[in-house]
Amino acid sequence: MNDILNEADDKMGKSVEATREDFNTIRAGRITPAVFNKLTADYYGTPTPLQGLATFTSQDARTILIAPFDASAMPAIEKAIRDSDLGINPSNDGKVLRAVFPELTEERRKEFVKQAKEKAEQGRVSVRQVRQKAKQNLEKLEKDGEVGKDDVAGAEKKLDATTKKHTDAIDAMLKSKESELLEV
Repeated sequence: MNDILNEADDKMGKSVEATREDFNTIRAGRITPAVFNKLTADYYGTPTPLQGLATFTSQDARTILIAPFDASAMPAIEKAIRDSDLGINPSNDGKVLRAVFPELTEERRKEFVKQAKEKAEQGRVSVRQVRQKAKQNLEKLEKDGEVGKDDVAGAEKKLDATTKKHTDAIDAMLKSKESELLEV
């Protein structure tokens, strides 16, 4: 039973971490290269993360310079950025791509808050799915006669507490990201 609970806690922690990474891709005030973390470009027929194809440098609060390691990858990187949900069109000077992000309007900030809420809900759903799977495993142990009903009830209470801890962590991250996004 402890193995099931520890495994569930570990998987829930990974869900929280994945949600944190998703939040990092949502732009707040100052733009960071992290907004490109989830993007991939078609490089010689293989979807390749942009971090493997170029270096990203913050030039100022709204501009990122993208210097490809291989000049032939520039069109693929440019296309990946243009087709993404970032809402930018990078300019190409032959050597580097310059991604200039527009000022955040109130409408755009609210859109990002909505996006953050969706990512938080995905994280909470993931945590609840882990809980459900662990609960099924505990019930299977009881059904097979390996543990008693009281032991399973106690383990389920621990599982519920673990689930609450992780969903609360996601909620705290969402609250923090919302205030960061709405701050002018």
